[in-house]
Amino acid sequence: MKTSIIKRIVLVAFMIQLIVMASSCKKYLNIDEYFDDEFNIDSAFANPRNMEAYMWGAAAMFPDESNTIRLGYTPGPMATDEGLNGLTGGGSSNVYYGMDFATGRISSDFFGDSNPNLNQWGNYYKIIRKCNGILQNLDRPKGMTNFDRLRIEGYTRFIRAYAYYNILVDYGPAILLGDEVVNTNETIEYYDRPRATYDETMDYTCAEFEKAAQLLPREVPILDFGRPAKGAAFALIARLRLIHASPMFNGGPVASSYFGNWKRKTDNVHYVSQQYNEARWAVAAAAAKRVMDLGVYRLHTVLRDDKTPALPQGVTSDPNFYGNYPDGAGGIDPLRSYSDIFNGEAVAEINKEIIWGRYTEYLKTTISQGSMPPSLGGWGRFCVTQKVVDAYLMDDGRSKEEAAANGYYSETGYTTQPRNFSGYPLNSGVYKMYANREMRFYASIGFNEAVWQAQSSTSVNNYTAKYYYQGPDGRGGVTAASPNYPITGYVIKKYNHPMDAFLGTGARHMKKSYSIIRYAEILLSYAEALNNLTGSHTVQLGDQQYTVSRNPEEIKGAFNLVRYRAGLPGLKASQLNSTTEVQKQIERERMVELLWENRRFYDVRRWGIYEETEREPIRGMNPDGATKETYYQRVIPGTSSFMTRVVHKKLAFVPIPRAEMRRLPSLDQNPGY
Repeated sequence: MKTSIIKRIVLVAFMIQLIVMASSCKKYLNIDEYFDDEFNIDSAFANPRNMEAYMWGAAAMFPDESNTIRLGYTPGPMATDEGLNGLTGGGSSNVYYGMDFATGRISSDFFGDSNPNLNQWGNYYKIIRKCNGILQNLDRPKGMTNFDRLRIEGYTRFIRAYAYYNILVDYGPAILLGDEVVNTNETIEYYDRPRATYDETMDYTCAEFEKAAQLLPREVPILDFGRPAKGAAFALIARLRLIHASPMFNGGPVASSYFGNWKRKTDNVHYVSQQYNEARWAVAAAAAKRVMDLGVYRLHTVLRDDKTPALPQGVTSDPNFYGNYPDGAGGIDPLRSYSDIFNGEAVAEINKEIIWGRYTEYLKTTISQGSMPPSLGGWGRFCVTQKVVDAYLMDDGRSKEEAAANGYYSETGYTTQPRNFSGYPLNSGVYKMYANREMRFYASIGFNEAVWQAQSSTSVNNYTAKYYYQGPDGRGGVTAASPNYPITGYVIKKYNHPMDAFLGTGARHMKKSYSIIRYAEILLSYAEALNNLTGSHTVQLGDQQYTVSRNPEEIKGAFNLVRYRAGLPGLKASQLNSTTEVQKQIERERMVELLWENRRFYDVRRWGIYEETEREPIRGMNPDGATKETYYQRVIPGTSSFMTRVVHKKLAFVPIPRAEMRRLPSLDQNPGY
């Protein structure tokens, strides 16, 4: 008995000593809890089951990718010109942390328990360390088959690469550890090391995804939905290579403007290359084409039925428009083909458009509720901007400016007849701005006097939202205590199913998945990369070779698949012949197609147009308008969330927390912080 007590005392003393050592030394990359891993390392690697559990435990440390707003891990939609809200937390922080980025409150001292998002630097290195431990101990588990060893290695390499991916897109250049398992209680000299350059981080991360892809399955079984397959690794390479080729990171005036003076203090090397390299666009094109050539993925479509509206007549800009999909826009229901991906109608496990995704409650508990009208138990505050609304084309493919010439688009007057298409009810008396728009508009945007069907509720359904001043869902309304109203007059409706309801008898919600990356993005990336080529390039990716050039037919083929699925005509010949015009159309298409999918923040930066887009005044309808005549006016809503938006070059990246900077003397902060 006495011996047992002595052993316990010794063990407790040993644990206290480790804790003191871990907290007192200059810990590398915020390592402060790893002694737990050291105590359990023998059991973690004792058998294949434990090792796999340890691996998935590392994967579980990633934030939920759908958490792009409240308690998110990324600046997200509210740090861009596509989304925002009027609810602030007061003081130095915002309830929705992306707004803190847009309003310039983010700094290297900003992180803490009260604002956890954007503070993932240390977490990603914890994941990397766990992965390195697995890779160093793959031969330890007894009874592990070669098949299991290769499978675990593939997933582990993917998880590690994905940690570096997140560091790269948010923080920029990383500290590359390779396969090293960093010790937990060494001197400062051991931990202190500089960041790699942006190019070095990019090449290493893509190389690790390549190695993972060789070991990952071609497709994931239905019961394993959420795990990455080979295509996920290839698709993330394609995304990264497109970023790498883009103006901000590929020499030229944009790279010079943002990073021309940013050099590593240990050797005076530029962190971001200042030399333009067209071959990067070729690599990006080849990476996207490789995903396309897998033959696994395709755009989701729903066959047309008697509720599908006919395609608009008189379209002559695209001779293939009236052909059946995929050669044209006919034969499918464009509204449901798009909306069903996001609202839970399409079964995610078998949806071939989702290259990698996951089921998440966040879309229901936050995004969906944050968008629904207060009268239906929602918050009515997750807004999109007038710029987003204006970006949607008319149903015949014309811009609103083009359609205004013959009155097909108008900001005067209201509709006189109700419509119902593809199960979507559109009231009469709706502002004409919202009539005759492409189907993705109706699938994605909740506007004043739009119907929220809430069909699972037998007592509260087919509700028309009223955002007028002192209306039930508007500013000052009885059921809409401030700030539970859309300050722009629009909310994101993309993740709401017609059955979704929060109030009433039988109220339920559809189960939903979040697409981390989907095939539509790959098609648009391929078109963009090809469009930026001036010569022919041969690219080697793994054991495959690709020869790419600016082939107009290839650009049209990829881009038009996305347009046809939306029920729109493809590129005009005059557009296709202009590199500038194709880029303009791609930028519009990505804004609309990928709305609120966490791409806009990164797109405007890589294109080098961030300062331009953010300096444009954010507009919406007039929340102080109590009548149609006063409500339907373009205004800049007068809230602090709008008025204090900050545009600064430093916001190209998230800052490294100052606590990390103090630990590592050789670590350079991102420019401007």
